[in-house]
Amino acid sequence: MKIWKTAALLMLAGLSSSVLAADCSTEIDGNDAMQFNKASISVPQSCKQFTVKLKHSGKLPKTAMGHNWVLGKTADVQGIATDGMAAGAAKNYVKDGDARVIAHTKVVGGGESDAVTFQTGKLKAGESYTYFCSFPGHSGIMKGSLQLTK
Repeated sequence: MKIWKTAALLMLAGLSSSVLAADCSTEIDGNDAMQFNKASISVPQSCKQFTVKLKHSGKLPKTAMGHNWVLGKTADVQGIATDGMAAGAAKNYVKDGDARVIAHTKVVGGGESDAVTFQTGKLKAGESYTYFCSFPGHSGIMKGSLQLTK
């Protein structure tokens, strides 16, 4: 009887820890109207890594209405976007080796998706982060805030 009680307690402990575990991923959608469906993303400090899955729910091809998801410090967004435009489509509108870029997906068109996983150790509590689409002309509209939360 003791063995069964111990086993049951261990199973409950495992179940409760998985229920209480932080959600270390999110999905975000971009559409043909140059909009993300989320204005902000919260990343729990307890996550070692965080995954963002980008879906493009529109119908237009990536050459006409492509979207990516790029994360950087808010103060660096304009520079990242400008250098990304110069990098061009072949580089997913992200300059090679740009240290200001914390994470980014590839550019996707209608019906496509991509995901990126990054180390949360790159984020600091209290710092201002912005995610945006670096496709030319999109960064002014397609953006949101990302924060590290307790």
